[in-house]
Amino acid sequence: MFQEVEDESLLKKIPLPIQEIPEDKELTETVILPTNLPIKLSKPQIRTSLRALTLESLFAAVFYSIIGSALLSNFLLELGAGPVEIGLLASIPQLVNLLQPLGAYLVERSTSFNWYCMSIFIPARLLWIILVPAIWLVSSSNHITKHQVVLLTLGIMLVANIIEAFARAPWMTWTAVLVPGRLRGRYFGFRNSVLSLMNLIGVPLLGLAVSIWPSGTLQGYGAILVLGIVLGLLSQGCQFWMTDVNPQLLKVVGSDIPQPYRSGIHLRFLNDANFLKLLLYLAIWCFAVNVSAPFFNLYMLDDLDIDVSLVTIYNGLGAGANMLLLVFWGKLSDRIGNRPIMLLVGILVAVTPLLWLVAGNDSISLWIWLPFLHVLGSGTWAAIDLCTNNLMMGVAPVTNQSTYFAIAGAVAGVTGAMGIISGSFLATLPGAGGLLGLFVLSAVLRTAALLPLVFVQEQGSVSLGQLWRVLFSVKQQRVPI
Repeated sequence: MFQEVEDESLLKKIPLPIQEIPEDKELTETVILPTNLPIKLSKPQIRTSLRALTLESLFAAVFYSIIGSALLSNFLLELGAGPVEIGLLASIPQLVNLLQPLGAYLVERSTSFNWYCMSIFIPARLLWIILVPAIWLVSSSNHITKHQVVLLTLGIMLVANIIEAFARAPWMTWTAVLVPGRLRGRYFGFRNSVLSLMNLIGVPLLGLAVSIWPSGTLQGYGAILVLGIVLGLLSQGCQFWMTDVNPQLLKVVGSDIPQPYRSGIHLRFLNDANFLKLLLYLAIWCFAVNVSAPFFNLYMLDDLDIDVSLVTIYNGLGAGANMLLLVFWGKLSDRIGNRPIMLLVGILVAVTPLLWLVAGNDSISLWIWLPFLHVLGSGTWAAIDLCTNNLMMGVAPVTNQSTYFAIAGAVAGVTGAMGIISGSFLATLPGAGGLLGLFVLSAVLRTAALLPLVFVQEQGSVSLGQLWRVLFSVKQQRVPI
């Protein structure tokens, strides 16, 4: 379903919008397929597919970091946008997840994950070309106003995300087939750490390029937007090295003979009590997170008046922490399960918004406290990001897998969008405490959201009562005698 990606649009590999840190944004994917499933991938196919998937993710991450995060927020602020516009921008990718079940239905009528995903993502990314001439016109003439460019950006974001919503669940299902279950934590921990390294280096450089662009920050953003679109298209080319899979074969369970794939949006999940508990957790959690998530960058850029280049450096530091801890969280999740990690780390994530109350624009905040908050946020969200999707795919059955993913994405998207819209209007209400009031409210709601997760069952995970003993024994085993 979800790094502290605060106002970034979701990566296409993240159908569950629970992330707070982008980046990039992004939940992992995998599931243990039954041995009688008529999809047999050789070791060379798996190895090539995983390499291509990693490269695809790198290119896509650059694209999504440009059309999201602090870069897009700063661009809109330069055009005169306020909290409502920033909130709407962040809510659009979440709200359109309502269309994910329709995407699950459409992919069931397809015979190729590769061509289905390409037919969705390529047009969605090409739409951003429309914004490039608009940026040039608003910078060099009076033919278009800044407010019109803000509305155009919101329109492009809406249409592009509506298109992408049809492929988020199918993309997640495809990658779930390509990644062996035994490599779940290790592979996605490694891949996400590579993405974090890219964010650590690339995003601050992009922010610096925008700040020092000779023609101004607006045209600077237009230049890196062109670069992002090119890389976004290159990422689609990487899919040709990923082993294609016929979606209709995934319906075959309990038989060695491929059978016709029944189309339709199935409601079997309504009888799955464990999945419904997970849905309840996702709904409350996504609302709680997104009440404040889009506004941390806005708080730094607008309220604290911090330069965008410095904000991107903070995000880069967070990406470094994310990179260093992802491999650790991946190995730990393989050892003890995902739910225990989500509960323990979730407490830290819940109290993090309260720590923003003491942030300011003094020297201590600029060089110590704000970097610390980004490192803490990214390190903890690395665990939430990784384990949430792994838990989701461990709970969802192989049959109708796309439908399960789509329903989870839709629920998380709607509640996340409700959280963002609620936060946008609460931030403008007199007496509501502004953005700082949102941070307090988010902390309270995040803590309450952890309760349903206690009742979710995960096969192979240790109980909370055994957790400390397991961690202690693992540590002791590494001590040389």
